Amino acid sequence: MGGKPNQHRGELLTALAKLWGHAECELNHTSAFELLIATILSAQSTDKRVNMVTPVLFEHYPSPKSLANANLDEVEEIIRSTGFYRQKAKNIVKTAAILESEHKGQVPKTLEELTALPGVARKTANVVLGEFYGIQSGVVVDTHVKRLAGRLGLSSESTPAKIEKDLMAGFPRQEWTNLAQRLIWHGRRVCHAKKPDCSNCQLAPLCPSEEVT
Repeated sequence: MGGKPNQHRGELLTALAKLWGHAECELNHTSAFELLIATILSAQSTDKRVNMVTPVLFEHYPSPKSLANANLDEVEEIIRSTGFYRQKAKNIVKTAAILESEHKGQVPKTLEELTALPGVARKTANVVLGEFYGIQSGVVVDTHVKRLAGRLGLSSESTPAKIEKDLMAGFPRQEWTNLAQRLIWHGRRVCHAKKPDCSNCQLAPLCPSEEVT
């Protein structure tokens, strides 16, 4: 549900920083490789579910080389609970193989190279670049960011690509990663999909959506 255009972007950015300045990616990882694979697995799943699966996955396959040579059936069984596990298994094994053959086992640092990998679209690439490498390539638009962008009047668009374009145009580049992460945290904890907790929302004075007004 979209609200009226928000004219208080600077104040909103400050308020989000005050509320969720400690916000960080909730996918557990210790390397760019682990974050890349975990983010691929998170499609149509939850971070909590992925975090239950990845310790076993990375214990068996701790590197791109080991995952590239993995038995597909075994990978499928490990990641089954994340949903769409057959396609995801193919994607992560193929991605690992490409990392080995084309990138010397390293996760690339450009949007173009990342989105060329199986199962990696802009959202996943933005997560890896922003969260691990500190490269502001764009704004991660997941289900929470999409919802809050509409409710907060930051975009009236309905597709992630167009919403991302609006957010990139509306906020300083150096804030793109923080903006997305803080919106995600706010969406998970306060501005819920079915019933936003407007009465306890500290962003309410800056929110033009009809739930508040």
